Amino acid sequence: MTGSAPKHHLAIYPGSFDPVTLGHLDVLSRARRIFDEVIVAVGRNPDKPDFFPIEDRVGLLEPLIEDLVRKEPDAARVRIATYSGLTVDFARSVSASGIIRGIRNVTDLASECQLAITNRQVAGIETVFVVTGESFAFLSSSLIRQIAAFGGSMDKLRPFVPPNVAHAIGEMMKDPNHSLARLALESQAD
Repeated sequence: MTGSAPKHHLAIYPGSFDPVTLGHLDVLSRARRIFDEVIVAVGRNPDKPDFFPIEDRVGLLEPLIEDLVRKEPDAARVRIATYSGLTVDFARSVSASGIIRGIRNVTDLASECQLAITNRQVAGIETVFVVTGESFAFLSSSLIRQIAAFGGSMDKLRPFVPPNVAHAIGEMMKDPNHSLARLALESQAD
């Protein structure tokens, strides 16, 4: 074996977290048992319009991460950072030894494998797949946005998102000027 393993295993857990779900927190909790430190890297998905501004996503994540750390104080340290551009460039900029990706199903695995191979070839950074808990296998931020956009009850979101996120979505939907609130009203009129 050549070279030496890093003494401090830092990983990034990238995503838009728009909005953060209980599935995201499940993956983070599991990843904290593998690495010494995890950076929750909040980025923007250029293929999707923002549901919450990036600052709001960070604000929603902060108390959730504090709660995770309080519940498991001996697990890895966690911090939040925002980034733009390529995930692999951000990973290099913080000297990450790994990228954490949550896997819900075989479809996720197929697409994530392609990215993992590319990231390893381009930047020499390994990807670690963390399989979500069974109750989150179908869950995605896109699904949450869709439920909200079509006027779904906030009570229906509660099993999938933390209380602070459900509250923030509910407040957003009360704003008649918000594009999703308008879409929800239009869908109810149909």
